[in-house]
Amino acid sequence: MKYYSELAKMQCFTKTDLQKIVGNKNTTGSILKQYQKKNYIKQIKRNLYATISLETDELIATRYKIATTITENSYLSHHTAFEYYGCANQVFNAVYVSGKTRFTPFKFDDITYNYLYPRLSVGVVKNSDGVRVTDMEQTILDSINDFEKIAGLEEVLQCLELIPYVDENKLLVYLQLYNKQFLYQKTGYLLSQLKNALRLSDRFFDRCKHHIGQSIRYLHKDFISAESSEVVFDKHWQLFVPKKLMLVGVNN
Repeated sequence: MKYYSELAKMQCFTKTDLQKIVGNKNTTGSILKQYQKKNYIKQIKRNLYATISLETDELIATRYKIATTITENSYLSHHTAFEYYGCANQVFNAVYVSGKTRFTPFKFDDITYNYLYPRLSVGVVKNSDGVRVTDMEQTILDSINDFEKIAGLEEVLQCLELIPYVDENKLLVYLQLYNKQFLYQKTGYLLSQLKNALRLSDRFFDRCKHHIGQSIRYLHKDFISAESSEVVFDKHWQLFVPKKLMLVGVNN
């Protein structure tokens, strides 16, 4: 119990972290084994441990805290960031984590922790609970950019509908850093469906429109082979989109 209180404050830790507390490399390994046997701590993956509450016998750390301690620079992104902000209809059994340091996906307590390469990382913030996460504007753009890799288009749209406010100036700065013509198209089209709810100005959409060029694309690759009755062409954004998507945000 000598080191338990410090480990409880950390919630998640590595062998190196414990060694700094103990001050003796030779005894660190034996303490890890002893604490696991007594159910003070639990191994998450190789060289990553979580402290167990003596009151509840449950982990002190949330899935979000665990995710941001996988590597020294990992942070929540995409749908998991929406979950953290309370802007998701459902909590997945998959956690999306980005950062400079890659890691192999792993499963712990029926939750899979997945690594997604960061396209942008200027919008990462660290909150008072120690959790690092993309801010709302980067979360929006990352999710729109990668919706085929994560929750899917419908789930991303449902998350967007739950956002109370967005900083359009940040969105424009991040879009410029992304520097992807297709992302301007997708973002302009999808957010235009929620223009009033998100309080976005005409200036924002004019800027997006300015960067789309002459390219004609499909919003989703699956629409290429879809029935013609299911897809319509949006001339303004030069996108083939599903008819049912036209109803999203119409009452906002």
